Amino acid sequence: MIPGTATGPQPAPAAGAGPGRAASPRRRAVRRFIPPQHGAWAMLLLPWLAGVLSAGFRWPHLPLLIAWLSGYLLSYYLLLAVKTRRPGRVRTQLTAYAIPTVLLGGLVVAAVPDLLWYAPCYVPLLVVNVVYAARRDERALLNDLASVTQSCLMVFVCATIAHVPPADVTTVFIALLAYFTGTVLYVKTMIRERDSIGYRRASVAFHLLAAAGMLWLEPLIGAVFVVLLARAWVLPGRRLKPVRVGVIEIGASLLVLVTATIS
Repeated sequence: MIPGTATGPQPAPAAGAGPGRAASPRRRAVRRFIPPQHGAWAMLLLPWLAGVLSAGFRWPHLPLLIAWLSGYLLSYYLLLAVKTRRPGRVRTQLTAYAIPTVLLGGLVVAAVPDLLWYAPCYVPLLVVNVVYAARRDERALLNDLASVTQSCLMVFVCATIAHVPPADVTTVFIALLAYFTGTVLYVKTMIRERDSIGYRRASVAFHLLAAAGMLWLEPLIGAVFVVLLARAWVLPGRRLKPVRVGVIEIGASLLVLVTATIS
């Protein structure tokens, strides 16, 4: 569901658990049930927060959040099973996460049946994830963009729960979609495609268009996208450690969240 996370590599050894030093049982349990994809949580939480802050909180938003998070975990191990062709290795995880996803997701749909109208939007995007998992090419750009779209649709889902017309949160949706799409390109230029001139040009070009579009649509959000354009232009090639790239993105995501929800 999340770019680069659905069927990513298995967890690395815990810190301090080098050769001859086994990880503690607690760490092993965490590594077994929690994917080592730290950036995924921002992409899960930001659209939910933006939707709730824009449309107003209703009680179904809480079980929705839990179902959304457990659904991501379920999808991670489901797509891992597709990728490895060994579902038996993750049967325990699939069972553990399927139960809250189905029960709480069913509760939310029972409370707001109109949410079923989003199924035709999510199904083809999930199919894209499955296809790329089967190809063992989950890092493909199209797969990332499908996952970004899935996440950003949560803005409309939250609005529907609050009985707010989708049109009222369209600007929020566009801002998040533009931000996460640009982030996919930018992060590739910082890590996996750091030596690719083509990706750098694509990242800068996208951020330039996004900044221009957001300045026209909503100047306050547009100002943040000008900052994002600057980081996409200046930072690639500086060989920042992934943790520093992540910290910068935490700040950027918070700026987008605040400006998108108060505009």
